[in-house]
Amino acid sequence: MTLNIILLGPPGAGKGTQAERLVSEHQMVQLSTGDMLRAAVKAGTPTGLQAKAVMDAGGLVSDEIVSGLIGERLDELGDSVSVIFDGYPRTEAQAISLDEILAARGRKLDHVIELKVDEDALVDRITGRFSCATCGSGYHDRYKLPQVENVCDQCGGTEFKRRPDDNEETVRNRMAEYRAKTAPILPIYEARGIVKAVDGMAAIDEVSSGIEAIIA
Repeated sequence: MTLNIILLGPPGAGKGTQAERLVSEHQMVQLSTGDMLRAAVKAGTPTGLQAKAVMDAGGLVSDEIVSGLIGERLDELGDSVSVIFDGYPRTEAQAISLDEILAARGRKLDHVIELKVDEDALVDRITGRFSCATCGSGYHDRYKLPQVENVCDQCGGTEFKRRPDDNEETVRNRMAEYRAKTAPILPIYEARGIVKAVDGMAAIDEVSSGIEAIIA
């Protein structure tokens, strides 16, 4: 059975981790509009050329172009591949457009899965994270320190780094932006009865189990 799902949640909620698991375990394809845009520009597809012209002129890529990218990618995949939409739709107009794109290819949206988070706990989760500068292994000030202080468990590296935007002000701004962008689309899908919430603050395996129960 082919599935078409949207994973919703603010930055740091774990969407990327859960999408990776769905890709690995169910051979789903994650459709990230940012990744698709870069790939289409590089490949020189018709929509990619359109997008490049807009970006070269300093403009914002329109909904029409993004919809074209999604349509192109779905056509490449064929009708037997399940997909996860990442970062799209973000507005009511995009939600309507996605319905049209899917319907034109004999698909429909099956599930909108929202990873619910506690804002204060999410700030704590994000602002405490750091990684090995050599191999990229992830750590956390409170939850996952290296076994030997200042030495990476995986590669023995002694240099660590933090993302410059992993600070409280930036995280809270991203949360506010997420609420502003997703608020308009949730009622559309709630009215269809396809929105399900999963506790995004639970352990990773528990979140995965919650998602599996929804898509089973």
